[in-house]
Amino acid sequence: MSLPIAAPSKIVCVGLNYRDHAAESGMALPERPLLFSKWPNTLIGPGDPIVLPAISNEVDYEAELGVVIGRRASRVAQADALSYVGGYVCANDVSARDVQFLDGQWARGKSLDTFCPVGPLVPASDVPDPQALRIRAILNGRTVQDSNTEQMVFTVAEIIAYISQAITLEPGDLILTGTPSGVGFARKPPLFLQPGDEITIEIDGIGALTNPVHSA
Repeated sequence: MSLPIAAPSKIVCVGLNYRDHAAESGMALPERPLLFSKWPNTLIGPGDPIVLPAISNEVDYEAELGVVIGRRASRVAQADALSYVGGYVCANDVSARDVQFLDGQWARGKSLDTFCPVGPLVPASDVPDPQALRIRAILNGRTVQDSNTEQMVFTVAEIIAYISQAITLEPGDLILTGTPSGVGFARKPPLFLQPGDEITIEIDGIGALTNPVHSA
């Protein structure tokens, strides 16, 4: 396994952060960023397999814009927040939905081994506006998510400022900024990852991240 980014001290994620995803989930828009964590054991790089665990039959994909912190951020202002970004990556917030919903909180279902594929880092200077990026998930050649980061409830700058009021962000820390509509559990019938699948996350200006899916 060769990670395209340095291993972060923490991975901070934002739930229900796309208007279209909240709508498909039948949930109200959050009043503030809904934070949860994944752990570094989840990280894999392009081409590495997502391993389906024996404890779950409902493993889902989530296309996300990943933000890599470039310098220490503590209690930063929203107006300055983007200056703390080192770069951006394509990411996949893989989720064991049956585990997630059974537990009633998200830590275990989101943090199984291999559940955070990330792509190569694109410098922040190459991304003039992180709120104007088309984002897609493509499963076995079929586009299953297709949206734009303009759909975010809370912008990248708002998220960094909010997190940093409580949690100091260190260089290399990774923030996953939420997923748009089209996730597997919200489909009728549901669509979950299976052995032999191939899932690609594409974000305009950031690139593409492809991973095969294997059984444990």
